[in-house]
Amino acid sequence: MLARIKRKIKRILLKNETTTARNEIQMDQSIVTQPYINDIGSDDENLIPRRKITSLQWNGPIMTIKGYFYLENLPMLDEDLVKKRLILINKSGVKSILPLQDLTVGEIGLKYEVDELYEWSGFEGKINFATIAANNRPLPESEYKIYLEVEVHVLGDKYYKKQFTLGNIEPFLEKGFHSAKMEYFTARREMKFNLMATYDQSVKTLKIVSSKLKDFDPKDMGIDADKYKRGVFYRFLHTTVFRLLYKIYCLRPLKVNKVLFASDSRTEMDGNFLFVYNEMLQRNLNLDYHFVLKKGVEEKKSFKEIRELAYHLATSKFILLDDFYPMVYPLRIRKNAELIQLWHAVGAFKTFGFSRLGRSGGPSPKSINHRNYTKAIVSSKHIAKYYAEGFGIEEEKVIPTGIPRTDIFFDNQYKAEVKERLYTEYPFLRNKKVITFAPTFRGNGQQSAHYPMEVLNLEKLYHELKDEYVFLFKIHPFVKNDFSIPYQYKDFFYDFSSYREINDLLFVTDILITDYSSVCFEFALLNKPMLFFAFDVEEYIQKRDFYYEFSSFIPGPLVRSTDDIIETINESDYKMEKIKPFVEYFFDHYDGNSSARVVDQLILGQPEHEENSAY
Repeated sequence: MLARIKRKIKRILLKNETTTARNEIQMDQSIVTQPYINDIGSDDENLIPRRKITSLQWNGPIMTIKGYFYLENLPMLDEDLVKKRLILINKSGVKSILPLQDLTVGEIGLKYEVDELYEWSGFEGKINFATIAANNRPLPESEYKIYLEVEVHVLGDKYYKKQFTLGNIEPFLEKGFHSAKMEYFTARREMKFNLMATYDQSVKTLKIVSSKLKDFDPKDMGIDADKYKRGVFYRFLHTTVFRLLYKIYCLRPLKVNKVLFASDSRTEMDGNFLFVYNEMLQRNLNLDYHFVLKKGVEEKKSFKEIRELAYHLATSKFILLDDFYPMVYPLRIRKNAELIQLWHAVGAFKTFGFSRLGRSGGPSPKSINHRNYTKAIVSSKHIAKYYAEGFGIEEEKVIPTGIPRTDIFFDNQYKAEVKERLYTEYPFLRNKKVITFAPTFRGNGQQSAHYPMEVLNLEKLYHELKDEYVFLFKIHPFVKNDFSIPYQYKDFFYDFSSYREINDLLFVTDILITDYSSVCFEFALLNKPMLFFAFDVEEYIQKRDFYYEFSSFIPGPLVRSTDDIIETINESDYKMEKIKPFVEYFFDHYDGNSSARVVDQLILGQPEHEENSAY
């Protein structure tokens, strides 16, 4: 009896172990995992493999491989009848399949080295081990051997498959190895791996070792970890007490000249806030200004701050927001008060808010977020419907005043002063053309924000562009993963991520490289070339989507790789003809008076045709 129980437990454990092993790398993009199988024809001694790796290059955790592989006497004259793959086999014997692109031998530069019978024996592939597993996770911790597999279909006969080693690839590994870091970020998990590639002499193939260096919940780590933990009492204070205080303070008279600037994404007055505030000050309006500014939504508010916030929200005639502000959404805004969203972005690009209903990371249909705005601003009447949809409010509440912080793009004196200040502070900008790289983050929000810097080949960019250009990185402030510029490229690459105002950098920028960021709207006002580096556009469309069809919407070329970037810049193929209609569609006004329109129409209540009557 005891023996039977032991055997049953053993079978369960073995089953779970096998299931775990099989699920280590799940289907994701081009990768499929399955148990190791002896393939058809693999043991046929007549199938003599001939293969050669002609190129194997690394850029961080991204491997690019090229070569040929054929079986003697099996013709490869039809692309549709051949397939080639890389096979990863881990220590548990689990096989993972990565399809390769089929090429002719001529396309890999070996036209006369391989018999014409094997015309389609060439292949190439690009594998990013940092995003190879399910949900774009890095290669799971294990040791892997990499093999080539070829499959040939002979019409009227059968399929033949053969796996073989890569051969001596050691000459492609500088100093005999290659190492890179691989990172993964979500709101609840942060992982870091080390990838080590070496030549396995005993098997004569490439060996990959993935070692996990860290795996933790970021909220449980760091100096500020306790700061963001919210106990039951704090949540009670933050919700029930706060809303009760708001209702009590609503019994007091509404102050018709009181203006509150409230933000959970900045600690200083800048962006749209600053331009609207300065416009009010310049007019000497009889207004009472108050400010409640915090670094982020996760930053705790003291009881005093909660009480003051409740009081100001209840007694202010004008409440100005510039971003997501969760504490205000459960509140019923008082009659005759205005809750105005001066949204930080320009134009309408990637979907947001209630436009993402039903999508992963989208809001619940019952969500109360954004719905109590009395007014919101946009740059053009053409996009008012999208902001209304995103915020869940009526379209008539969305006012095309223009975006206040774009006013500087029409102020020639300001632009000249900024350029001279930047040239003085950073002399290396003066005598070279400036490329600014300003992508948006990847991830569902601030807690999981990251950018896969490995998709850029810094070495290629440096050698191809360093004589004529300098390259500035302006990475989104939410991005958490480490990034450092190699010292040997310090005279070309410069990190301006901590430079506060990106619009100032645009004035000295000759070429902008972005992706799905709204910075393209501001830069279009300067009528300068921009490239859209959208290496993951298919995935982004599926997960996030856009209000417009991406490739026809962007006012510049779509590039997918470092080589595309270099080629487009060298050929100056910028599609400049798309910029003018782009600006005309997404901006109703080109006069630098958006701040004035916000004050006139939303604060002073003047109709649009009287907007300049105060001057």
